Amino acid sequence: MTDPRPNTPSPTEDTTTRSVPWPPTAVPGQPGNTTPAEPTRGEKPEANGHVEPLSEGARVLSDLRGQVKRFVVLPSEEAVTAVTLWVAATHLQTAWQHAPRLAVVGPAKRCGKSRLLDVVTETVHAPLITVNASPAAIFRSITENPPTLLVDEADTLFGTLKAAERNEDLRGLLNAGHQRNRPTLRVTGPEHKPVKFPTFAMAALAGIGDLPDTIMDRSVVVRMRRRAAGETVAAFRTGRDTPALNAIRDRLTAWLHPQHAEAMDMEPAMPVEDRAADTWEPLIIVADLAQGEWPALARTACRTMTAHEAGQDEDGALRTRILTDIRRVFAAEGDPATLRTGRLIEQLNADTEAPWAEYGPHGLTPRGLQLLLKDYGISSANHRFPGGTQAKGFARHQFTDAWDRYCPTPAPQPEPAEPGA
Repeated sequence: MTDPRPNTPSPTEDTTTRSVPWPPTAVPGQPGNTTPAEPTRGEKPEANGHVEPLSEGARVLSDLRGQVKRFVVLPSEEAVTAVTLWVAATHLQTAWQHAPRLAVVGPAKRCGKSRLLDVVTETVHAPLITVNASPAAIFRSITENPPTLLVDEADTLFGTLKAAERNEDLRGLLNAGHQRNRPTLRVTGPEHKPVKFPTFAMAALAGIGDLPDTIMDRSVVVRMRRRAAGETVAAFRTGRDTPALNAIRDRLTAWLHPQHAEAMDMEPAMPVEDRAADTWEPLIIVADLAQGEWPALARTACRTMTAHEAGQDEDGALRTRILTDIRRVFAAEGDPATLRTGRLIEQLNADTEAPWAEYGPHGLTPRGLQLLLKDYGISSANHRFPGGTQAKGFARHQFTDAWDRYCPTPAPQPEPAEPGA
C-alpha cells in the first residue's frame, strides 16, 4: 500500500541529507559571542568552526538517494548506497574497464523490483529497455557510447532450463559485456562478412529468484523483500514524478562528464579483491569523486554486500569451509605429516558447529569428502602409518597450497599500544 498522506516528500525535496541549519546561538554573559550552527549531515566542520559545504557531487547523490527511498523500501542502507552509486556510474560508462550489473532479485512477486527499475530507468544514462528484444537487436544497439540495458522479469528468460537454453545468446552477451574489449562476432550484409559488435554496457536486471551464476558473479546484488506492515512508500506516477528524476539525471550528467579523464586514471583503494573489486570499482570511484560521506559509505556497502553474497554461494562456501576445517583437524592432531581418511572424517563429523554431520543421510563420507576436494586437485592415497599399517589418507602438504590461496591464516592484529606509550 502506498502512502497517500500529504506529508509525502515532494519530488524535488531531499529528505535524507538536507536540513535547515540552526542559527548561531548567543553565549550567556558574553555579548557578541555566539556558538556556530551545527553542520548538516555530510558537511565537514573545519578547525575554525567553518562548515565546508558539500560538493555538487555529494548533493546530487544525496538527492538521488532521497528519491530512491521515496518510492522503494530497500533491504538495507548499504543497498540504498549501492543503487545510488550504480545509477551515477552509468553516466561515466566510457571511463570504466568493467561494466557492473545491478541484479535486483527477490523471492516472490510484489517485492518492489519493478518499481526500483522504474526509478532507475528515469535516472540512468540512455536507458534501453529490452523487453522481448532479441540478442541481435540488443548488441546492435550498443555503441562506443553505450546505453544502460534494463531487463525486467529476467526470471522469464533464465528461470527454467528450456528458457535458459533459448536465451543462451543473451546470457553470453551479458557476460561478455561486463568487460571492455569483448566484442561479439556476427556475419552480416549481402557478402556475409564477419563484423565485430561491441557488447560493453552496464545492465540492470530484475526478476524472481537468482539469475544465472555467471551474471550474479558480475553484479551488485540487491535482494528485495516485501514491505512489512508500517513500511510505506509514495505512489509512483509517471507524469508527475519523472520530471524530478530526469532533473537528477541531468545533474548527474553535468557533474560527471567533466570528471571523465580523472575517473579513467583513478585506482581507488578497494576493500575487496578479484571480480568483486572489478564490479565495485566504478561505484567506489564515483563516491571518491563526490567526497563527503560517500567514500566511507561506498566501501561499507561494498564490504557488507560482497560478504553477504559470498555466504549465498552454498556450494562454494562448503568447498572453502572444508579446507578450513581440515586445517583445524590437522592442528588438533599435532599437524602430522599424514592423517587417515577415517580419522579425518570422524573429527569433521564430530564438530557440532560444522555442517558435516548433516552432510547427507550419514554425515560426511569418504566419497563426499573426495568430491569436495576434487576441484583443488586433492585426493586420498595409500599411506603407511605408525605400526606398519597401510590405509587411505591425506598428506598435510597436499593442502598447503589450497590453504594459502583460498583460506589464508589471518594476519595477527597488532596489540594496542599501552596508555602513555
